[in-house]
Amino acid sequence: MVKTAISEKDPAFERAHLFCEDESRFGLHPFSYRCITLPGIKQITKISYTYENFYLYGAVEPMTGESFFLEMPQLNSACFQIYLDKFAKVYSASLNVLLLDNGRFHQAKTLRISDNVILLFLTPYSPELNPIERLWQDIKAKVFQNVFASIKERQDKLTEILRKYTKTTIQNITKYDYITKIENEI
Repeated sequence: MVKTAISEKDPAFERAHLFCEDESRFGLHPFSYRCITLPGIKQITKISYTYENFYLYGAVEPMTGESFFLEMPQLNSACFQIYLDKFAKVYSASLNVLLLDNGRFHQAKTLRISDNVILLFLTPYSPELNPIERLWQDIKAKVFQNVFASIKERQDKLTEILRKYTKTTIQNITKYDYITKIENEI
């Protein structure tokens, strides 16, 4: 059963959190971007033709900058279930509303949603409404020109980048006006 709305706050929880959740793919797939060069000079770019990848599942709370990330090998309901279980365990003392897109695996009938997690779905085809999308853009801007020899190098670099984000930085990147209004109503 997928919960989609808050009927009333459960007094058993210390507080409520509004997290924005999404997934992003990272890997060794080739990138090719245009760049400006002097007339007559051809752009020379290193390209890797390896297609290994992994997915980063993430949730951020725009009001506080709190975040939770988990690297998974695939993008499917089984991996999402693992993510939900670990997320619910880390934030077990609070009621957690996850604002997320309408991915099929987010709505799988086999999902077991913890009592402290509520899934709140965005309007279909509206990724621009999910604040974590701006965080993915920021992360990818920091790694897109790097060529990695192995998937392990890519994972290590991504871990390094994630560790450098402070709560304040995540707040500045992800805080939308409509999130502030929703947070005040919860």
